[in-house]
Amino acid sequence: MTSYLTVGRDVTAEVEDRGSRFVCTLRRLGDEDRARAMVAELRREHWDARHHCSAFVLGPGGDVQRSSDDGEPGGTAGAPMLEVLRGAGVSDVAAVVSRWFGGTLLGAGGLVRAYGGAVRAALAEAGTVRRSLLTELALEMDHAEAGRVEGDLRARGVTVLEVSYDARVRLLLAAAPGEVEAVTHLVASATAGGSLPVPVGERWVDG
Repeated sequence: MTSYLTVGRDVTAEVEDRGSRFVCTLRRLGDEDRARAMVAELRREHWDARHHCSAFVLGPGGDVQRSSDDGEPGGTAGAPMLEVLRGAGVSDVAAVVSRWFGGTLLGAGGLVRAYGGAVRAALAEAGTVRRSLLTELALEMDHAEAGRVEGDLRARGVTVLEVSYDARVRLLLAAAPGEVEAVTHLVASATAGGSLPVPVGERWVDG
C-alpha cells in the first residue's frame, strides 16, 4: 500500500426527513482512540440528540472498520454509514451522525436512507485528497551552495519537505519509492557530485 484516499477537510452536513434531523460530523482521524473520543465529544456537544451513530475506516489499507447503531434498529444506521465510506474508497475517516427525533417513525428503509444520505452529503462537501507514502532523503551541504541547490531541485520537481540550518544545511527531500534513484541522480547533477542524499525514513504526504 503506497497511496490511499482520505477526506480533504473536516465538515458537518445535515439532512432532514419528516421532522427528524440527521447531522453528520465527518473528520479525518488517524486512530481508533481519537475516533472514539470524537463520538464522546459529540455526545457532550449534542446532548439533546437521541442517537449518535458512528462509522470508522482507519489505516492506509482501511484495515480497521467499525460501526455503531447506538440504539437504532440493528443495521439501519452504522452499517449503511460504513457502506457509504467504503463506497467512496476513503480511509482515516470517522463519521458520526447525531439524530434529533421529529416525532414520526421513519421505518428501517427511511433510517438507512437518512443515515447514509447524511454521510454522502458530508463526503460531497469534504472532497478527497490522496496520501502517498514517500521515502525521506536527507541531504547535507555547505551554506554557500544550499540556496542554489534547493532552488535547482525544486525547479526540477523534487519535493523539499524541510530545510534546517546548523553547522551545515540539511535538506529533507521526499521521493516516491520508484523515484529514489532518479532523485539521487538529480541531486548529483545539482551538486556536481559533491553531495548525495541518504534515505532516513518514510512519511505519508498529501497530494
